[in-house]
Amino acid sequence: MEVLEKVYELTKELTTLLEQPVTSKNRDDVIQQLNELIEERGKWMEQLSPPYSDEEMKLGNEIAKLNPKIQMKMQNLFTDLKTEMKQMQQQKKSQQFYTNPYKNVSTLDGTFLDRKN
Repeated sequence: MEVLEKVYELTKELTTLLEQPVTSKNRDDVIQQLNELIEERGKWMEQLSPPYSDEEMKLGNEIAKLNPKIQMKMQNLFTDLKTEMKQMQQQKKSQQFYTNPYKNVSTLDGTFLDRKN
């Protein structure tokens, strides 16, 4: 029972961590904490073994109800991260264009070649 209670406790910690607002300043810390909690939760889940009592079944059902919420919030977190990374790449490209606007211009474009026949 104590193993399942520990898994439930870690699951609750995951949900509370994901419910906090995530900004670009604290995102690295949140992701690091998420990874640590998920790894620890995985180790505890490996120790689970049947048969389960009625109380353990109820606790397991609670964990199963929380898992989709955790997955959805993590998906949103990583989608936001991907979006921000794309914006940073686009911003970098725009900045390079303003630094050297004639980089992509062909040198033969608009020139007149005069030859004698």
